[in-house]
Amino acid sequence: MKNKKITRKITQGMYVLTTKNGGCIVDAVSQISAGDNPLIAVAVMKTNYTNELMKKNDRFALSVIGKEEDGNIIKTFGMQSMKDVNKFENIEVTELEGVNIINSSLGYMFCETIDSIDNDTHTLFIGKLIEADIFKEEEAMSYSYYQEHKDDLIKVTTEKGRTAWICTICGYVYYGEVIPDDFKCPKCGVGKELFEKK
Repeated sequence: MKNKKITRKITQGMYVLTTKNGGCIVDAVSQISAGDNPLIAVAVMKTNYTNELMKKNDRFALSVIGKEEDGNIIKTFGMQSMKDVNKFENIEVTELEGVNIINSSLGYMFCETIDSIDNDTHTLFIGKLIEADIFKEEEAMSYSYYQEHKDDLIKVTTEKGRTAWICTICGYVYYGEVIPDDFKCPKCGVGKELFEKK
């Protein structure tokens, strides 16, 4: 038996990852060294446009999402592509070396990319922390909290009278009575096992 939902119990936060000309929601972030300029690692899905942008740029920022953050931040950065929309159009930001920081966040980490490691689904980008600040002393949103409150945070709407399957990772909606066994989410690439029927 394999129940991959156990991975949601791994303690991790929710962040807006930004680089020049783009950004997305990420949750796989970790401090991997100490010192004055600790190393910060972030995993970005290969199918995500931000992955492409991260490979072109040598700076990135992680804005920490608070528990009280407006769900529109998650919808804006987690359910759209910069190929289609300007995610920053209606978001208040501060620019740092061409990289946008989310003003409503709890704070940010600004890093210089020093390495990247590819695996089958994600690229792990490793950055040296060169600047950081705290904007608010509030509780950060955990990935577990996001999963528990996702319906309220992202409020995915479906067409009345149609069977809908919603991706529990990115909110993509698939319509049909059943999902094909080999189906992969066109937005985030996960399999049918991570879709919930509505």
